[in-house]
Amino acid sequence: LAPAPLHAAETAYLADGKPDAIALLAPPPLPDSPEQAADMAEVQSVFHTAGSNEVAAAFSEKKFSVFNFTPVVGSFFQSNSLPKTTAFFHHVQKQAESVTDAAKDFYKRPRPYVTDPSLASGQLEKSFSYPSGHSTESMVLALVLADLFPDKHDAIITTARSIGWHRVEIARHYPTDIYAGRVLAQAIVRQMKKSDAFQKDFAEAQAEIASLQKPVAAGK
Repeated sequence: LAPAPLHAAETAYLADGKPDAIALLAPPPLPDSPEQAADMAEVQSVFHTAGSNEVAAAFSEKKFSVFNFTPVVGSFFQSNSLPKTTAFFHHVQKQAESVTDAAKDFYKRPRPYVTDPSLASGQLEKSFSYPSGHSTESMVLALVLADLFPDKHDAIITTARSIGWHRVEIARHYPTDIYAGRVLAQAIVRQMKKSDAFQKDFAEAQAEIASLQKPVAAGK
C-alpha cells in the first residue's frame, strides 16, 4: 500500500497546469528526420555496448523510489524508519509522474524498440517515450533530496543521471528523452517549492531525518 500524503487536505504541490511541459520543452525530433536518425543511432550504439552490470541495474530500476538513493545518502535512510519522509517523497514522485505522463501523451513519440524491434528485450512498456519518466522523476527526487543532504549533492545528482541513462542502455528511451526529463525535473521542483504544502511537508521530513540522525551521531 502506498503511503498517504502527510496533509491529505493539501495534497497538491503543483498548481494546475504548472509547469507546462509542452510550453517548456522543445518537441522531440521529427520522424524520418536527420535528428531522429542520429538519436536512434546513439540508442543502437549504447544498447549494443552496454555492460551486463548496467543492463541489470536498468532492469532493477523499472520501479524505483527515493530509497534507490540510500547507498549514497547512508544506510540509515530506510522507509521503515522514516514514515513521513517516505510519504513526502512518494507524493513528490507521483506528481512528477503526472506532469510527465501528460507530456508523453501529447507528443506520442514511439519508444526506440517500437521503431527498431531488434532493440526489444524484457518486459516492454506500452507508454510513449518523450520525455522520459525515469529521468524526470529520478531527477525531481534527487533535487529535493539534495536539499535535505547538501553535503551529498553531487553523488545524489549523479545517481539520478545514471537512472535516466540506464533507460537508453536498454532502449527504453532516446538520449533526447533523457535530457528533456532533466530539464522538466528542474521546472517541476521550482514549482513545488512555491507550494506551502510542499514546504510544510519538506520541513517535517527534514525534522524526521534530523531526529533519526541524532542517535547515529551520538553513537560514533
